[in-house]
Amino acid sequence: MQWLRRWYDWFVQRAPRIRDLMYIGFSLLTIVAQAASGTSRGGWQARDWFVLGLGIAASLALWWRRRFPVTVTIVAILALLGGQIFVPMGLALLTLAVRRRDLMLAALSLAAYVAYVASAWSDRTSDPYVLLFTGPFLIGTWVAVGAYIGARRDLMVSLRDRAERAEAERELRADQARLGERARIAQEMHDVLAHKVSLIALHAGGLEVNPAVGPEKVESSAGLIRETARQAMEDLREVLGVLRTDLSAAGADLAPVPQALDLARLVEASRAAGVNVSSELVLPDDVPASVGRTVYRIVQEGLTNVHKHARGVSTEVVVHGAPGTGVTVRVTNVRPVAADSLLPGAGAGLVGLRERVSLSGGSISAGPTAEGGWQVEAWLPWSEKDTAQPAGPGDTTTNTKTDETNADVKTAKTAKTDETDETDDTDDIDEGEG
Repeated sequence: MQWLRRWYDWFVQRAPRIRDLMYIGFSLLTIVAQAASGTSRGGWQARDWFVLGLGIAASLALWWRRRFPVTVTIVAILALLGGQIFVPMGLALLTLAVRRRDLMLAALSLAAYVAYVASAWSDRTSDPYVLLFTGPFLIGTWVAVGAYIGARRDLMVSLRDRAERAEAERELRADQARLGERARIAQEMHDVLAHKVSLIALHAGGLEVNPAVGPEKVESSAGLIRETARQAMEDLREVLGVLRTDLSAAGADLAPVPQALDLARLVEASRAAGVNVSSELVLPDDVPASVGRTVYRIVQEGLTNVHKHARGVSTEVVVHGAPGTGVTVRVTNVRPVAADSLLPGAGAGLVGLRERVSLSGGSISAGPTAEGGWQVEAWLPWSEKDTAQPAGPGDTTTNTKTDETNADVKTAKTAKTDETDETDDTDDIDEGEG
């Protein structure tokens, strides 16, 4: 079967030139037949030899019909005018119609019609008035077939371009979704692990600076460190499990999903670590999930920074919110006694908070206070028509757009395949790109 495949590839590669030879051969046969028809009047006359030579020249000119379609058509029209040679002119007009459908095609079609009728007046072998009415149909047929093939070919190219653009757009959206998901998972890992690790460091630092505490205090702190480390490992395992299994492109399988109701537990965990936290949490139970999640992350990041950089100084957490007025979050700590930090910081937490709040349509500010402490304050919009909704498996709009893109790709591919098959059939009639 290898030789058959090689033969097929060779034929497909040279198919346009093979068709050119077939057209030239067909044209030469008609020219010889037309010239030989004059021998019935007493042998080959000078007129017959002239028609034969003119026809051979017009037929051989078809070899360049792809590169110079206008020139070849003009030569064929002159051959028609001088010797009533019709076939080369028809093939030339067909090729011209395939490649361009403009004023040039209309002008040369009209010139071919005039030459077709004028050749009958110069040679009384045909009735000029008959040709006057049959000319539009004969010449129009060649032009119509060529225009049809050219239009189908252009349609095939446009469908192929559309399919390629749709595929490129789908790949671009997939890449953007992957990059966005990686950034989101990285932010999630930072929010979850940084807080837990800061609690562990805070407990360990307390044991380090107070080595003389009793066994009960050491046992209690060790138990808190162990429990916090276990929770951090569970959170890390859940996040990494999503990366391994790729269960959800929208990240809905990342757990746990924090809510505003978890703020009390978050504050209590800092208190258990030895931080003097005073809280004022005034939020209704129907706070939207997206707003509650952002509020949780703001408080979590504020307390994490206290654990890392302020070593358990007095901190105040204030959260107020109501539908129509929005939610105000403020985390303020006093000036720390020690200048160094328990853990290094890269500033990624505040960057992530600014992005979260910006996407929610709110505002956030972070900076030192007049007393030398640090304050993080944010405001989040809460419309009256918004109600509490559980965190869903993803954004329906995004999934719908992706489905529409996939359907567009499938439709374009199907149409492209159909058009390719039809064009292959019409190529046997006319030509392919040489």
